Amino acid sequence: MNIGIIGTGNMGNILIEAFIESDAVPPSNFTITNRTIQKAETIKINYPTINVVSTGEEVVTSSDLIFICVKPLEIYPLLQRLSSCLSINKCIVSITSPVSVEQLESVVDCQVARVIPSITNRALSGVSLFTFGNSCTLQYREYLEDLFKQISTPVQIDNEITRVASDIVSCGPAFFSYLLQKFINGAVNETKISEEQATVLASEMIIGMGKLLEKEIFTLPTLQQKVCVKGGVTGEGIKALEENIGDLFEKMYQNTHSKYDEDIYEVNKQFNETSSR
Repeated sequence: MNIGIIGTGNMGNILIEAFIESDAVPPSNFTITNRTIQKAETIKINYPTINVVSTGEEVVTSSDLIFICVKPLEIYPLLQRLSSCLSINKCIVSITSPVSVEQLESVVDCQVARVIPSITNRALSGVSLFTFGNSCTLQYREYLEDLFKQISTPVQIDNEITRVASDIVSCGPAFFSYLLQKFINGAVNETKISEEQATVLASEMIIGMGKLLEKEIFTLPTLQQKVCVKGGVTGEGIKALEENIGDLFEKMYQNTHSKYDEDIYEVNKQFNETSSR
């Protein structure tokens, strides 16, 4: 199947590299474009057989499955421009959370899906979040799931949990890398360990912990129980976390949902213009 990518920023580029590295899609099956075309041309340096074109219309014409990897407020005008090229045998896939599959279906006469990837997919791991439109046939559903199984664990979600699921899967790596950096900074500030050595130790610890969870040797609660000996050093560290974290994560989710609501409001204004005409 021929794959199109419109938008080769961070996530568009990650999908291209992950699909090629996993052997899920040969480079020659990709047709890509970007508003700043040099970004797409840079990808072609590493993958010479990738097809770089100047417009989204050319991507649609050359592709069966088209990933829309642009910002939420750019999707509606893009789809309006592409709508005449999108036939029922093609499928577009949005990777952004504020635009629902129902909204996509209100603008285009083709099959639609939403797949929210994660930066962890670049390591051929982590989760990808799926929501299919009513228009999406079994053939495309199965193909998309098989495609993303090569780079992730696909999980279908309802619209109601789109934001929180995205917070965990897609934003989570940024949140926890920030916390890990604070963890490292604390060690450097309070002791004589170097930042370089603390970074190596902390990174290897996180990788090892992930493998324990992946192999189901321990769960999150049992990990704490095994390490935290009553009256020991770890217990004192946990006490400090309990006293200081408070409702940190509740506030984090409140902030992400507040911004999500703002994005949905702006997106809805665009799509409601269509339904009111």
